[in-house]
Amino acid sequence: MTVSIRRFDVADTDAVVLLWQEVGLTRPWNNPYQDISRKLTVQPELFLVAADESGVVGSVMAGYDGHRGWLYYLATSPARRGEGIARRLVERAEELLIELGCPKVQLMVRPENLEVHDFYSALGFEPFDTWTTGKRLIAD
Repeated sequence: MTVSIRRFDVADTDAVVLLWQEVGLTRPWNNPYQDISRKLTVQPELFLVAADESGVVGSVMAGYDGHRGWLYYLATSPARRGEGIARRLVERAEELLIELGCPKVQLMVRPENLEVHDFYSALGFEPFDTWTTGKRLIAD
């Protein structure tokens, strides 16, 4: 089946949330529906899905703050892994970030998600040491 990379549409919401849940990207303290709603108010053109005739098979959410770009929620249906879908999603997100003048892109990988290290290395991402912190401003 032919996979196209396109901008997220509100009609994709349930399929995207199911995908994120299937691949373990959701966490109890983050409401994925709220994350989508918030993204649609800020750079919605940087929220992409991979879809074929059967529906959504991948996603990536990108953002640019004027200093660096970020990638979030990169996911591919487990049944479709190895077809280059995630690579295409990252490449398209990077193209859109470059169009905005973004000089670099970063992403965070949870420590237990070791299986993606080789994937990101193959795409040119390099690990670096940093102390990543966060603070919730609005409780979901």
